[in-house]
Amino acid sequence: MSLIAFLIIGLIAGWLAGVIWKGQGFGMVGNLVVGVVGAFLGGFMIRFLGFMPQGIIASIITAVIGALVLLWIIQQIKK
Repeated sequence: MSLIAFLIIGLIAGWLAGVIWKGQGFGMVGNLVVGVVGAFLGGFMIRFLGFMPQGIIASIITAVIGALVLLWIIQQIKK
């Protein structure tokens, strides 16, 4: 996947995770960071389970799952 596509997927995933988690986004830069880190985390988790996402929709879903896990970890650390 190209870097531009990865960043766009990260931005979409970060925004979606922000909407799901708190009902709002984190701003463009915050969404991008959460989405990109979440994409790495989600990709690692999915591959660890033996799956390989195929296509852009599966990549976005994987990144959103990873971003939600990342937000959960951040929330647990803040406690």
